[in-house]
Amino acid sequence: MRIAKLKLEGNIFLAPMSNVTNLPFRLMCREYGASMSYTEMISSDAVIHENKKTINRGISCEAERPFGIQIFGNSPDIMRTATLKIEESYHPDIIDVNFGCPARLLTKEGCGSALLHSPDLIYDILKELVDNISTPVTAKIRVLEDMDKTLEIARIIEKSGASAITVHGRTRQQQYSGRSNMEYAKRIKRELSIPVIANGDIVDELSAESILEYTECDGIMIGRAAMGNPFLLRRISHYISTGELLEYNECQQRVEDFKEYVRRLEEYDLMHTVNMKAQAQWFTRSISGGRHTRNMISASKDVDEIVKHIKDMCNLID
Repeated sequence: MRIAKLKLEGNIFLAPMSNVTNLPFRLMCREYGASMSYTEMISSDAVIHENKKTINRGISCEAERPFGIQIFGNSPDIMRTATLKIEESYHPDIIDVNFGCPARLLTKEGCGSALLHSPDLIYDILKELVDNISTPVTAKIRVLEDMDKTLEIARIIEKSGASAITVHGRTRQQQYSGRSNMEYAKRIKRELSIPVIANGDIVDELSAESILEYTECDGIMIGRAAMGNPFLLRRISHYISTGELLEYNECQQRVEDFKEYVRRLEEYDLMHTVNMKAQAQWFTRSISGGRHTRNMISASKDVDEIVKHIKDMCNLID
């Protein structure tokens, strides 16, 4: 798959997720088969005000390349200035602009999916970036209830010079409930000449295959299903390339992945930046006995105790 001049080895993307896609987690997903990963969203206003915590979300390393940085905001001028700073500091391979986040923290400020009701401003933001930075610019959107209005936004994004678009098939009002409507991604793919990436409800090998086939999109983006489950990227990438399901012990895999995740947090001195209890909760989702273990995790005093509880859940021996 190609985005502008960037050639990717595959077409499976790891979505940017707040408090999830830090560097250690992204590296694990990349090694498991993600063709490209994105940092957590970065506020353009925070970059301008030199908020260190926000800016540090852009930290990457050579092993992660290619990687993207996703930004949000609602001012073309501020976003241009912020993106130039990001480009100079981190040299990402892609700058992605968020027009899809439904969180009230963003929408009340006129950012994220709130911008879907301001198509002219979407154009101005993207055009300002495309004309002033050397990094390819892409966009991620949610959909409107009106198909025609959504298609018009997609056309505007292409007209602005953006190099690709990711389509999450839920509306802002849905948040993360209900089903993602893949008809939007399918229609947008037929309308545009730039790459289109489908996002939403990709939770396993079969859903990944089904969505790729139905939408005929160039790629897929995996989000919440990967939280605490980076091995999902290995399963999906293996299935897409071979048509075969991997055999594995899910519980044992989650334990090993959590241990590796902790190791990498320590390696990059990022332990202090995450809520380890919350992270551990994700790694025990959908596993038999997980609820009891999550209660034990909540009462844990340190990381070693958390790891022990997860191991006990799987009847593993230290």
